Amino acid sequence: MQELPRAVETMENVFIPLRDGHRVAARMWMPQDAAENPVPAVLEYIPYRKRDATRGRDANLHPYVAGHGYACIRVDLRGSGDSDGVMVDEYRPQEHEDAADVIDWLADQPWCDGNVGMMGISWGGFNSLQMAAFGPPALKAVISASATDDLYVDNMHYMGGALLGDNLSEATVMFAFNSMPPDPAVVGDRWREMWHERLEGSGLWLDNWLQHQRRDDYWKPASVCEDYTQVMCPVMAVGGWADGYTNAIFRLLENLDVPRKGLIGPWGHRYPHLGVPGPAIGFLQEMVRWWDHWLKGVDTGIEEEPMLRAWMQDSIPPSASYAERPGRWVAESDWPAPGVEDREYRFTAHHLVPTAEPDQSAAESAADSGESTDKDLSIQSPLSVGMFAGKWASYSAVPDLPYDQREEDGGALVFETSPLEEPLEILGLPRVALEVSADRPVAQLAVRLSDVAVNGEATRVTYGVLNLTHREDSEHPTPLEPGETYPVEVQLNGIGQSFPAGHRLRISISTSYWPLIWPAPEAATVTLRTGGSALYLPVREPRTEDGSLRPLGPPEATPDEEITTLSPGTQSWQVTRDLATDVSTLEIVNDQGSFRIEDTGTVIHRDTREWYSFRWNDVNSVRGETRTVRRLENGDDWRVEVVTRTVLTSTREDFLINAQLDAYELDEQQGSPRVYSQNWERSIPRDLV
Repeated sequence: MQELPRAVETMENVFIPLRDGHRVAARMWMPQDAAENPVPAVLEYIPYRKRDATRGRDANLHPYVAGHGYACIRVDLRGSGDSDGVMVDEYRPQEHEDAADVIDWLADQPWCDGNVGMMGISWGGFNSLQMAAFGPPALKAVISASATDDLYVDNMHYMGGALLGDNLSEATVMFAFNSMPPDPAVVGDRWREMWHERLEGSGLWLDNWLQHQRRDDYWKPASVCEDYTQVMCPVMAVGGWADGYTNAIFRLLENLDVPRKGLIGPWGHRYPHLGVPGPAIGFLQEMVRWWDHWLKGVDTGIEEEPMLRAWMQDSIPPSASYAERPGRWVAESDWPAPGVEDREYRFTAHHLVPTAEPDQSAAESAADSGESTDKDLSIQSPLSVGMFAGKWASYSAVPDLPYDQREEDGGALVFETSPLEEPLEILGLPRVALEVSADRPVAQLAVRLSDVAVNGEATRVTYGVLNLTHREDSEHPTPLEPGETYPVEVQLNGIGQSFPAGHRLRISISTSYWPLIWPAPEAATVTLRTGGSALYLPVREPRTEDGSLRPLGPPEATPDEEITTLSPGTQSWQVTRDLATDVSTLEIVNDQGSFRIEDTGTVIHRDTREWYSFRWNDVNSVRGETRTVRRLENGDDWRVEVVTRTVLTSTREDFLINAQLDAYELDEQQGSPRVYSQNWERSIPRDLV
């Protein structure tokens, strides 16, 4: 990387006062001459421990932006890291009030010119969007990566009204983070008092989230989609096809009234300059261009560029992980794009048949294929369908992408086109319209679109799920009347994908997709009427102007933080089946080993393990278990460890939670005395889930 335009100074910790007398802790980077030449401020506001957990990532990002003329501020939320207080849930009013206080404080500093931007990925992307709607006067633009405008529709908790396995996984992440103490080197002797306040007060967030199984008033206040007109500043929305949040980008582009841009690559849940699968891009350069335009008033050409830039993925053999996804960049000046049109494929007994002309009937399409259009097909899938589905939001930390779909299709209804006569490209949100009935009041569907190669390998391109009790909306679900036929629509996740000539399109429909979604309370048989069912693909014809898009440069960043590995980590994703007990288990290991941050001397150990199991086809045998170990050490004076364990099971009537939290102060002389312990047992009624 070339030398930064301006020399940067770092402030390890600055306490920012809040209106109620509490303080949040910040790490700052800014040009050395900012006091004489004030600059705009850029805020990242998250709960993931600035002094240790995100320190390495922060070192790559914030000094780079600061060196281009900005004060970059990385703040720990109230109750996290080195900040005061207790954090009891995500995206609550207290979080927004604190953010407004921080933004006002930044704008008033002598080294700030009064203009503030806000950015972040995941949690930081969420609250950047939310603060754009909250509307503090100094906030002039945001960059929101891997985030959503709707907390219920796609926020690691529920999808299509079905409970995500990632609800347990995300609750586990926060259970571990919320239980960690502040650093004595920052807060002094108060650290132990602050730690115990957190241990006693943060609570079990899984309990909170399971109490709200429909889209009620718990989810609405921080969902920007409730009133898009409240967003009053420009928005850059960023995501990746392997992530779980990309659908929100299409909604934001369509519904916001402010200047907005969308950027979608092949990546998982990562910033694009660190993007995996690659190619990673020079995202920090793009950030600087965005901030220069909206915070400094520099004409960088942003407003003249297309509204959406997306990576059109080429066909590729199935794998649970990819270093790179081949493809090319395409762009649209508006969204919805006038050049993207739905193409209909009608269902027959075994095939997907394209409707050749807009006015051609289903019967005429099927007659061309020699098959009947109106046939009832029933399915009750084995619980094993979904064990190779991968993670709802890929972190690319383990092999967490979907595997060859032939492993899953034996338990599904499968519909397939003839070999494509010419290449086909899609960009946007595919959907499937179905006519279905069920023999139980609660049932669900998982619908997958796959690219089937000439040799039969099937790569999942996109998918969607629907709890059929949420067929009309998720605010007022209603049970199914067994035997009654309903028209439903399953939206598949947004995608940009190229299918070569000779390949086939495959739709696979199953009634289970464990552990990506929790099974219905009873094994249900769903009957599909093919005559009223169709696939709609957003087809985009290739354009010569795609080849003249402004290139996105290679990744640039400031140097890594110096760390020393003390013990290597291990990462794996393994599926096992014990034929003696009929128990199948997915085990996920994310052991990051131990390492020392040389700048602070802190030694960190992080280990997270997850198990998702079931016995034969007993829907009420499913079990999710997570265990985390977090250890922090700095010399002999500060050695702490927190262990959490959460088990989620269910009956036909209830979800059952059993959780434990144990905190230790490690001592070589006295061993590992436990200084705090708490157990939870919860029973939460199922609400048509």
